Parts: sequence; structure tokens; C-alpha cells
Amino acid sequence: MKGILGFIVHEILSQPAIIAGLIAFIGLALLKKPIRTILSGTLKTIIGFLILGVGADVIVQSLNPLGTILHQGFGVKGLIPNNEAIVGVAVKTLGQQTAIIMSLGFVFNLLFARFTPFKYVFLTGHHTFFMACLLSAVLTATDIQGAPAILIGSVILGFLMVALPALAQPFVRRITGDDSLAIGHFGTFGYISAGFVGKWLGNPEKTTEEIKLPQGLSFLRDTTVSTALTMVVLYVIVTLAAGPAAAASVAKDQNYVMFAIMKGLLFAAGLYVILAGVRMMLAEIVPAFQGIAEKLVPEAKPALDCPVMFNFAPTAVILGFLASFLGGLIGLGILSVIGLPVIIPGLVPHFFTGATAGVFGNATGGRRGAFFGALVNGLLISFLPALLVPILGDLGFENTTFGDTDFSVVGIILGYILRLF
Repeated sequence: MKGILGFIVHEILSQPAIIAGLIAFIGLALLKKPIRTILSGTLKTIIGFLILGVGADVIVQSLNPLGTILHQGFGVKGLIPNNEAIVGVAVKTLGQQTAIIMSLGFVFNLLFARFTPFKYVFLTGHHTFFMACLLSAVLTATDIQGAPAILIGSVILGFLMVALPALAQPFVRRITGDDSLAIGHFGTFGYISAGFVGKWLGNPEKTTEEIKLPQGLSFLRDTTVSTALTMVVLYVIVTLAAGPAAAASVAKDQNYVMFAIMKGLLFAAGLYVILAGVRMMLAEIVPAFQGIAEKLVPEAKPALDCPVMFNFAPTAVILGFLASFLGGLIGLGILSVIGLPVIIPGLVPHFFTGATAGVFGNATGGRRGAFFGALVNGLLISFLPALLVPILGDLGFENTTFGDTDFSVVGIILGYILRLF
């Protein structure tokens, strides 16, 4: 018996991919799905987790040289905030704990939705996974591990999954015109800030939807293309500015400009692989919990991913993205001067959170609200990740960090509270 328990604990439960597969198996079985569906869902979840790990290796191969070039060429430490990238790296050491926190977090979400006034079921699976990873990382950094970390992390995660949609709901009602859905995306503090800024500085009557923008900007909606272009340009500019000598240690015999181009493309490829793995894994887990939620919490509102807001103000989406990215560039300049870790703005967080912030700002303040609200979001996702770095730095995530506002706000507050005790 002891040998069997040891095998289960050390061989099965130590494999994050297997844990995720078991979660999907249990959820699908409780929904009384056919055997073929249960088997397919379980295997796809496991394979998706493994694909995520492959993408993580590619991301690491891309990020490490950039950090070296920045350090040797300028003496600065630049970080690229990207949730997928840092989670892909973190699950290598925190995967087991993260998977359990994520699973129990879903359960606590349903309990909070059932027994509190916050009737929201958080259905954005990949962000649940990211927040579980953030909580696991912060708890581990403050020497809380094992069962206490799992319990604390799961309760906090479940509470965040109902509390943050509730905070954003007044603005969502203004955007959608009804109360049928909520936003389930951990950029909430940025969206709320954009809503308040729009209210203070703008005029909701002068909406962005009266502005006509070129259709040529629509290519920015493709995450893979925009990421590839951004990273190639970023790598080339940084490498050229740093000079051949700084790049020589990582480029070896390859031309340093071509090396920069390929590493930028490699980052986009790794991100694509991670996204594919996350999608495959969560496509099986989320429907299982969604079905359970519908049975247990019939009055709950679905909290959905941020793109659900895009159709309500498409022009605000583009304006918000551009304004947020401008805020990131301003933040980059300020951070370089004041001595905090330099946060390099990337199109992925600035597009999704900036676009959504633009929609929120437009709802309360029209064009000016969309622009200045998203600009504030861009500044927030520059400065907040810089303040989060010291809390996560001991775990070795030197070249990347979490991008969206809620991860930084939760990580900073939780980290300092735990360190007090």
C-alpha cells in the first residue's frame, strides 16, 4: 500500500499534465458525457499541457539572448510582460501546485457565486490558469508551500473570480446596455481606471464610433502577426543600438542582425505554441466546469473574456490599443530614468487590455475617454509589473513577468501582506 501511495504521489501527482487530465476526466464524468468524449477530453487536456511546455522552451530560447544583449549593451534589465511566456516558464517548477490551485479555484468560484451576492461564474479558463500561477509563485516566494499554499491560493482565486467581475459590472452595463453578461479578464483594475478617467475627462456623447479609421490597421488583431512584427523590430533595434560586441556572445558566428530577426520570430512561434497548448487543454476543462456551474448556480452571470466587449465599440478598440501602447512607451522612458526594472511594451498585453480599456473609457467619456483611459492603462501595465518584479525575482523570472493589471495588483498586495507575517 505504501508503495502504491508513493507511486501516486511522486509519479502521477507530480506530473502537472496528468493532474490537468484528471480534472477534465472528473468534470466530464460528472456531466455524464459519453465514454468517447471523456477519453478524448482527458487526452487532449494532457497533450495540451505538454504542448504548453514545448512552447515554454522556445520562449526561453528567445528571451534569454535579449536579456543578455540588454544587460551587456546598456547595463539595463529589460522585461517583456507576457502572461503566456511567464506561465510557460513557471509551470516547469510550479506546475503541480498551479494545477491544483486552478482546479479548486473553480470550485470556490462556484461556492462564492452560490452563497454570496456576487453571482458570477468566471469562464475565461486561461486567465484562471494564469492567476493560479501568479498566486502559486507569490506564495512560494514567501515560503508558503504545500497544503497551506494550495488552500490559500484556491480561496483567493475563487474570490477574485467573483469579486473582480462585480467591480467592473457597472461599466459593463453601460457598455452593453443590459446586465446579461460580465467581463472575466484579469485586467479589471485597468478597465475600471479607464472608465473613471473617461468619466472625469471626456464626454460620452462624442463616441469613438463616429470616427473612421483605415482598414489597414485591422491586421493588428492577429496576435501572431502583431507579436512577430513587434518582437522582430524590438530585437533588431535593441541589437543595433547595443552594437555587435554586445550581441557577439549570444549570436556566435551568425550575423547579429539576422540573429535578432530569427529570435524575434522564434518568440512569436513559441507564443503561438503556448497559446495552442493552453487552448487545447482548457477547451476540455472549461466546458466541464461550465456545465456544472449551470446546474449549481442558475442565477449566475457568465464572466467572459475581454474580446466580448470589442463589438460594442470597434473603433475604440483600435484607438485604445494605440493609446495604451503610447502609454507603454512613456512608461518605458520614465522607468529608464527612475531606476526601476525596465518594462518593454509588447503588442499582446497592450492590444487586449488597451483595446478593452478603450471600450470602457468610450462608454463613460467618448473619444477623449477612450484615448486617456487607455493611456492610463498603458502606464499601469508598465509601472505595476515593474513593482511586481522584486516579489517574483527570486524565482528566476528575470526576462519576463505578468502583463495585465490584476496580476500585478494582487501579487504586490498579497506579497507584502504575507511578508509582514
